[in-house]
Amino acid sequence: MLSLLTIKNFALIESLEQAFDEGFTIITGETGAGKSILLGALGLLQGKRADLASLKNKEEKCIVEGHFNLVNYNLEEVFDSLSVDYEEITIIRREILPSGKSRAFVNDSPVNLSDLQVLSSYLIDIHSQHQTGELSDENYQLQIIDIIADNHSLLEEYSTTLKEYKQRVNELADYIELQSSLVKEQDYNNFLLQELEEANLTSLNQVVLEQEYEKLNNVEHVRESFTHASSLFTEEQVGVISNLREIRTLLQKISGLDAEYKELTDRVISVDIEVSDIANDLESLIESVISDPEQMTLINERLQLLYALQKKHQVSTVEELLKIEEELSSKVFKANSLEEQIEKAQKDIKRLEDRLSVLANNISTARKDVIPSLQKQLIDILSLVGMPASRFRFKFIEAAHFLSNGKDQIQLMFSANKGSDFGLLKKVASGGEMSRIMLAIKSVLAVYSNLPTIIFDEIDTGVSGEVADKMGNIMRDMSSKMQVFAITHLPQIACKGNTHFKVFKSEDKGGTISQLVELKDDKRVNEIAQMLSGADISESAILHAKELLQK
Repeated sequence: MLSLLTIKNFALIESLEQAFDEGFTIITGETGAGKSILLGALGLLQGKRADLASLKNKEEKCIVEGHFNLVNYNLEEVFDSLSVDYEEITIIRREILPSGKSRAFVNDSPVNLSDLQVLSSYLIDIHSQHQTGELSDENYQLQIIDIIADNHSLLEEYSTTLKEYKQRVNELADYIELQSSLVKEQDYNNFLLQELEEANLTSLNQVVLEQEYEKLNNVEHVRESFTHASSLFTEEQVGVISNLREIRTLLQKISGLDAEYKELTDRVISVDIEVSDIANDLESLIESVISDPEQMTLINERLQLLYALQKKHQVSTVEELLKIEEELSSKVFKANSLEEQIEKAQKDIKRLEDRLSVLANNISTARKDVIPSLQKQLIDILSLVGMPASRFRFKFIEAAHFLSNGKDQIQLMFSANKGSDFGLLKKVASGGEMSRIMLAIKSVLAVYSNLPTIIFDEIDTGVSGEVADKMGNIMRDMSSKMQVFAITHLPQIACKGNTHFKVFKSEDKGGTISQLVELKDDKRVNEIAQMLSGADISESAILHAKELLQK
């Protein structure tokens, strides 16, 4: 329950700190006094959007803080699921900075607004006037039935399964689209891959092949060059070797005369040996250089194939061709393996569809099982508020596909008078009837839900007199199970509260401000008397107010 509310620098409120008790709390005040400001502040604690215009003083930050007593509400799992520390007295705080930035905290730990919205839904329900229109919404109607049917666990499993189902359906669609794209290229990719594989690129060394081809293509020129060079080395009279031998002989004769001569002679001897070796190597090379037209043709064919592949794929090296071969192999493999992935996705989808169908059927059965009890409870409550002939009919229609909360589509039919035909609730119920129906629903939900606090913002719109009195009794009965606030203009309801607060505006040097004050004893009598008779309070109004408070 809401045990303390603190508001600073919000709209017309400079500073407010108010403690609240359990039971039934009444809030009254003139139109425009600031009741909506209180609701706006509480809305911030529910995670609603913050507005810089809400700051009374634009130079200071706005703070709204609520203390919630959560003893015996078993909300630890909710806090755990949101990774928020649980405290029996949980403090929610919203801050709006002058920059416009908004921050939210739960027990002094920062939280995002989506988590705050989830958490606050377990703490407080603010029923504003426009929410009566939610009764016409099919999803809201199903939410009511699900709370009474205790479908929470089933819906959680259904939601998780539906999420997985949609994910697999999307994956299947992607697989099929990819397969369609790859199939168009499959034959061509297979041809290109086969062509590259047959070339056996891993065994090719382009540089070596090109060198070998050049050798074979120039055999005669090479042989001729080697032969001529060899003759220059070995001719008897003028060959290099013959001349070196003569030089060697001449120098050997004088080498003993001087160390320098000896060194020069040794160098000539070394050259003579090296030249002889070169001449021998030339002779060997001459013998090895032979014409091989078949080998040259084979190498040329290999090179021409390589050049053709490089030109086709617009690359210049074997390494690049090998990379293309790898990519083509991957595409072909993916195309071949997609069929297996598609088949697996289809099996998963079928399995998930079967599970969803079972869950949706269980959810629907549970809903239908509680309808008779819900109808009776609503009719019993509406009988107390001047609608004794009310009748409801819940028409379930199975949807063709899985919805977010099962496969049920619902039409809530209503008849307010004996003998009148059923019609859609949103079309046949008046504003006053909708308010009473909403109160009846909230009253029923109070029995089944574990909600700590509910706030009714002028749910009595469109009713008066005895009906208002009965509505007040219903809200007072609800307050035995939860903390109930009622913002009202009707004295018949205002007199039912355990505590009574008044919102009013006053002026000071800084301008107009809104304030909240608890009314007790004569002040409360006067407030209800004023609600009965207007600004000029009569003695009879005072007596009537006292009678109402004593009921």
